[in-house]
Amino acid sequence: MHLPAFRIMRISILIVLVVSISLLSVLFPASAKPATFDQDFRVTWSDSHIKQIEGGRAIQLLLDQSSGCGFASKRQYLFGKVSMKIKLVSGDSAGTVVAFYMNSDTDTLRDELDFEFLGNRSGQPTTVQTNVYVHGKGDREQRVNLWFDPSLAYHTYSISWSHSQIVFSVDEVPIRVFKNNEARGIPFPKSQAMGIFSTLWEADDWATRGGLEKINWSKAPFYAYYKDFDIEGCQVPGIASCPSNLNNWWEGPAYKELSPLDARRYRWVRTNHMIYDYCTDKARFPVTPPECYAGI
Repeated sequence: MHLPAFRIMRISILIVLVVSISLLSVLFPASAKPATFDQDFRVTWSDSHIKQIEGGRAIQLLLDQSSGCGFASKRQYLFGKVSMKIKLVSGDSAGTVVAFYMNSDTDTLRDELDFEFLGNRSGQPTTVQTNVYVHGKGDREQRVNLWFDPSLAYHTYSISWSHSQIVFSVDEVPIRVFKNNEARGIPFPKSQAMGIFSTLWEADDWATRGGLEKINWSKAPFYAYYKDFDIEGCQVPGIASCPSNLNNWWEGPAYKELSPLDARRYRWVRTNHMIYDYCTDKARFPVTPPECYAGI
């Protein structure tokens, strides 16, 4: 029996579509939007202080005098983009820290990419601290005062990670860029997969004005809220070509450098909202770290 040409073409197109959809589901297994908490995450400590809301599409974290809490992704990823919408602790949050970070979960040679949101006294700006650990070496803190009140509504915080650069963004506005300068002898995280972690905890020995502002437990409990968990990247273990295949989407032109618009936004943040940069801290670093001369 001979099938008409148009039927052969339709069957071929259908086969291509099925194969393409199957391949995408392997490459991006956790990219469904919106994901529920249980799909991608697990509680790491004090499960009594983490509550799922909105049918599991959002969660509430709680800090009181008995405990803080934390959660982590069920899987690890190598390159891609991770985003979460977070509503931070409201009111007098001095001494509290909400952390959202990626970590290789290794010991002395860990890689880590940090967002840390430092609590404040009511009416003061909220500071976000970023840090980059590569092969166990950190001490690369930068601090930016947010240009809005992050406790009034959800805002999107994301980490984009490719072979070329790491970008920390707030509502798609870059606030930190760490470029790959291995050609200049500067290590770059590219070989260790990282999980996604978040915590709400007390750190009043350093979090607010260097520890001068202590936590006011009469304001407890403190709450932070998360939703729209979005992970797009290479799940490890996964397809063997993921770590080295430079044809993956996260190695495209948009992830090699900032667009002209994003570059302008980045300069605006650094000019108007940056309050600390380890690169200019001569007390800590009499000799400027080498990456500070490399366009970081």
